[in-house]
Amino acid sequence: MNRLIYFVLLCLFSCSPSKHENQNLTIQGKTSQVRQNYALAKDRTNPLTIRDSAINKAYLYYRNKHEDTLYPYILYQKNLIHFTKQEYDSLQDYHNEFIRLDPSITRDSLLAEEYYLMGYLESQIRQKHFKAFELYTQSKNYFEREKDSLGIAKTLLNLGTIQKNHNDFFGSKETLVEALKYFEEGEGNSLISQCYNTLATDHRKLLNLPDAIEYYNLAIKTAESKRDQVLFTNNLAVAHIDNGEFDQAINLLKGIATDSSIIENQKEQARVLDNLAYARWKAGKNAVVQDFQKTLQQRHSVNDRRGLIASYTHLGEFYSERNTTIAGRYFDSVIQLSKVLKMPKAEQDALKFMMDLLPKNLAVRNRYVALNDSLYANELKVKTQFAKYKYDNNIKQASIINLELEKLEREKEASRQRAYKLIYLIAALLLMVILVFLYLSFMQRTKNLRQAHKLSRLEAIYETESELSRKIHDEHGARLNQTMIMVQNDASKSHVLDSLELLYNHSRDLAREINDVDTGPNYWNGLLAMLTFRTPKSVKLFLSGGKDVSWSSMGNTSKTVLFKILQELMINLGKHSNATILAITFQTIDKTLKINYEDDGVGASKEELESKNGLRNTEKRILAIQGNITFDSKKNHGFRVEMLIPMK
Repeated sequence: MNRLIYFVLLCLFSCSPSKHENQNLTIQGKTSQVRQNYALAKDRTNPLTIRDSAINKAYLYYRNKHEDTLYPYILYQKNLIHFTKQEYDSLQDYHNEFIRLDPSITRDSLLAEEYYLMGYLESQIRQKHFKAFELYTQSKNYFEREKDSLGIAKTLLNLGTIQKNHNDFFGSKETLVEALKYFEEGEGNSLISQCYNTLATDHRKLLNLPDAIEYYNLAIKTAESKRDQVLFTNNLAVAHIDNGEFDQAINLLKGIATDSSIIENQKEQARVLDNLAYARWKAGKNAVVQDFQKTLQQRHSVNDRRGLIASYTHLGEFYSERNTTIAGRYFDSVIQLSKVLKMPKAEQDALKFMMDLLPKNLAVRNRYVALNDSLYANELKVKTQFAKYKYDNNIKQASIINLELEKLEREKEASRQRAYKLIYLIAALLLMVILVFLYLSFMQRTKNLRQAHKLSRLEAIYETESELSRKIHDEHGARLNQTMIMVQNDASKSHVLDSLELLYNHSRDLAREINDVDTGPNYWNGLLAMLTFRTPKSVKLFLSGGKDVSWSSMGNTSKTVLFKILQELMINLGKHSNATILAITFQTIDKTLKINYEDDGVGASKEELESKNGLRNTEKRILAIQGNITFDSKKNHGFRVEMLIPMK
């Protein structure tokens, strides 16, 4: 236990300055004097009075500046100095102030060291082991958050030691095995050897003696000092004694009995010599009572009361075979001293020997049974308390981790939402730009189409007028000129009248071709009349679907264009086709009027189609109303036309 205290103190005072040595302490607004005072307080080579004065000056400067990130370091250093000066009440007060600090300015590494310090105070000074267990566990939690392997290992070592001291050997063994996982090679060897030594003791108490011997050997192997090796060797010898291997124990104890570190420490020397005397006696070698008496006196001289229990027990065993009365006195001394030291396990062991000496003494037996039951119940309670605290802490840490994960997930979700909103905004802006571009493109295209349609209409009108002008000039003018010549040449009256009749009929046809189309309710009747009139007597006309068309759904311009195109086709039929059959069909499909024109005439080649001004004019007319016309004709294979005209 004392060795554990030594190493814990070593870790405690070596960790705090070095761990935070490299912290950035240059915070805006701090004076040079405050920094100097803090540095003086941290320097353990300075006298304690100077360190105490320096840290108090730094503390007074920052007492009302709790938001400053240097303040927790000053407060922690102040607590260390209070601990060193054994001012435990002041330490408790400033610890309470420390844990009330805003978490935003206190690093987890500093919290880990603070709780470790308070855990040591409760376990070694105040002897409040369950409170210490709680504080060490909190320290471990903060070390875990910092991923400080050595910090985790040293807190687990202290937790396992507390469990061992309360006879929770199984729980201690589990904790110490976990601690070994966090020790890294070459780091904290003194703590590793201490961990092996405590783990070996757990196995010895559980009577797993081969394992105990193995771990004691590991403790000796990893020990950094000769003194530690000697102490662990003594423990190894005790394990060999318990295992009945007395010669091995004697050799080990004789090897360390004369070591300088033992000779200089009467308490440890008495332990070694007492164990050596006991091993010799158990091995049947020359053992005299003076060897036991000498170590007993030595322990009295240094007031080693725990050691006295071992000496009384060994003397009681020694006299059990020689003088039961004297043996009983020694065992009674064990019982009385164990009550003073509150070591019921030692009393139980002594009562067990007393029952062998006094088998008929009911008082001894009853006390043994009662104490055994009490120890069992207490050990069970202790194990349950330790297990419950570890379980509750694991649940708490799991809850904290879950909350942190949930917080991270919420932050990620918020980040995702911000990213999505940004993406949506960019997409909306991009879509808006595209829509504006499409709208402008559409408007420009519409404008261009309107211009193109306007040009097409003008061109169609121009070509129609040109065609009519040509007919009037070439055909009608020629006939008129011929009639005038006939009159000048005194041709017969009948010939002149015939010529005039032809002029009249030709004028009437031109008038019909030029006149506006009736696009009202009688449109179909007018269209039918035109088709019938323009059909030569030698051609049989077949019409289909015209009556079923909803002509009122077609625009007036479209009706006029359709009328003119069919009229042009009928004129072309009469002049060039030599057909005998003509079929015209009308069909409405998805708001589009489809017209098929087909005759069995001589048809026309591609070159002939392109040379006919009237047919070219029909294409321009229908394109002007966003329609379509297709000519399908070959020479001597009839003439076919398909037209598509949109309804309203």
